[in-house]
Amino acid sequence: MATGAIKRKGPASLGSNWRAAVARLLRRIGAAIVLTLLAAGLSLWWAARWIPDRALYPTQGVTIDAGNGDVQWGSIKAAGADFAYVMGTDGTRGIDAKFARNMAAAREAGVQTGAIHRYSLCQLATDQAANFIRHVPRRADALPAVVWLDYDDRCPDRPTRALLLSELATFLAQIEAHMGKRSLIAPGPAFESDYQVTKGIARTIWLRRDFFEPDYAAHPWAMWQANDYVRLSGADGTVGWNVVRPEGDSR
Repeated sequence: MATGAIKRKGPASLGSNWRAAVARLLRRIGAAIVLTLLAAGLSLWWAARWIPDRALYPTQGVTIDAGNGDVQWGSIKAAGADFAYVMGTDGTRGIDAKFARNMAAAREAGVQTGAIHRYSLCQLATDQAANFIRHVPRRADALPAVVWLDYDDRCPDRPTRALLLSELATFLAQIEAHMGKRSLIAPGPAFESDYQVTKGIARTIWLRRDFFEPDYAAHPWAMWQANDYVRLSGADGTVGWNVVRPEGDSR
């Protein structure tokens, strides 16, 4: 054969190139996975610590329930919580297992407290009010009670808007007579979209949206749960972090 003849690559050479290409692809995939996991970890780290600017919202606080374990309220106060809303009653029979302990311990630590009632679409308003009144004592120093309005997988009922507003008005009248002050209503986005409660019930509004100001109600919010993923020393799991709109701010 002539000296300049083309040399053909043998099977061993082809196999080596293929394995090298696969190795490079796997390294790139591995690097992409590592970067994705790093980005996800940083996002979770940021979400667990982010709260709105105190220069804009000087008064801030937490939402706490039994899932947060034995809360160390001194630590919660040290983290910057000026107040706490504690999950209290649920429907006609439910009571948060740590409600009484949390309320007493928070007050002892110097944190103002208020109770939350989870309203059920499947149960009568008067029976739910009786549950609230039975477990939530009237106190002059208590924050206004909050009525949490959301769908619940345990309850398939979807009453008409007129019936809901009538029942909700009954519930509010009874618990407000007991507490001696008007309550807040806290509808979730889907609930508000379907029932437009903030158009039909004239109460102070608490809205919920993580990281971005909510605008799904008929009127501006007075309180905003801005981050439901906050982690604090002194509480298990995550807590809701809330801010109060400063007086005179009508955004």
